[in-house]
Amino acid sequence: MTGTAPVPFTADDYKARMDRAARQAADAGLAGLLVAPGPDLVWLTGYAPPAVTERLTLLVLAAGREPVLVVPTLEAPDAEKATGAPALALRDWTDGKDPYALTAALLDAEGRFGVSDNAWALHLLGLQTTLPGTSYVSLTEALPMLRAVKDAAELERLAAAGAAADAAFEEIRNVRFSGRRESEVAADLAALLRRFGHSQVDFTIVASGPNGANPHHEAGDRRIERGDMVVLDFGGLKDGYGSDTSRTVHVGEPTEEERRVHDLVREAQEAGFRAVRPGAACQDVDRAARAVIADAGYGEYFIHRTGHGIGVTTHEPPYMIEGEEQPLVPGMCFSVEPGVYLPGRFGVRIEDIVTVTEDGGRRLNDTERGMVTVD
Repeated sequence: MTGTAPVPFTADDYKARMDRAARQAADAGLAGLLVAPGPDLVWLTGYAPPAVTERLTLLVLAAGREPVLVVPTLEAPDAEKATGAPALALRDWTDGKDPYALTAALLDAEGRFGVSDNAWALHLLGLQTTLPGTSYVSLTEALPMLRAVKDAAELERLAAAGAAADAAFEEIRNVRFSGRRESEVAADLAALLRRFGHSQVDFTIVASGPNGANPHHEAGDRRIERGDMVVLDFGGLKDGYGSDTSRTVHVGEPTEEERRVHDLVREAQEAGFRAVRPGAACQDVDRAARAVIADAGYGEYFIHRTGHGIGVTTHEPPYMIEGEEQPLVPGMCFSVEPGVYLPGRFGVRIEDIVTVTEDGGRRLNDTERGMVTVD
């Protein structure tokens, strides 16, 4: 069961993204953008090099100029097949030639450029040596919202990824937990994500009992016992877009305290969701969720931000955290995932992906948020 394949992106879609990115760079006072292999390059062009390589591959974007992709000659045939290739010019270089000299000819010798975060230092230093008058800033710092506002086609893919993750949860809640290792349940979750259409599984956190107090616990050999609270946090990529959801289940009947903490986190998650609306600041979502937990006396046990953006990666800007004043805009997508973590005892986290609408927010996950018991 994988659902209907989404409508493919076209060369015009990628051209529009590159044009928009170049305009945003100019508006930010940059001479252009330099985009290395990684999620930004895939989002802008549809091209992912066939392998990680030390050879320079770089997309050069500048307002008013044709986009140029610098590629090694041996990889040019693959680049030419990319969906976005008709919207840009290819400049290839052969081994033994200087790729930095080729790239330098495309750049303002005194310009300040935004550089994708995962660009190799090797390549950036090569450009600086060739063009010592240039300077650079990371894209996350210069254009944090570059990929943040999704169009209708992107929202459709994110919704489908969320629905697939929900289907995986509905299945996993029916498997046996008691007596099995965390790693076994995590493997079940990964298999379910793939069954429901994910091509990539990024994480399957299964944190039982005291391990639940570690938000990024890696599923291990601990055997899950009756009486355990179990945090499930899982996601990956489906048709190139991310899923990420968390639910906390209980093996057998919970204690009164466990129910109380779970209800508190559910209330905080609801408060964070209700704070989502156009014009609100990202930090308002964090404040709304955090206030509920703090007012109940558990503030010191909520130890992470309330949310993160999601798109072609499962974690990206914007971030729902105190101090982030970026206003919410329709089309933004991010998690709302408050938690309470009691060291040595248990943890609770409830997470949905939410998109900003014209008048509020819409959840892309819709499984049970109340206490779910499992065997």
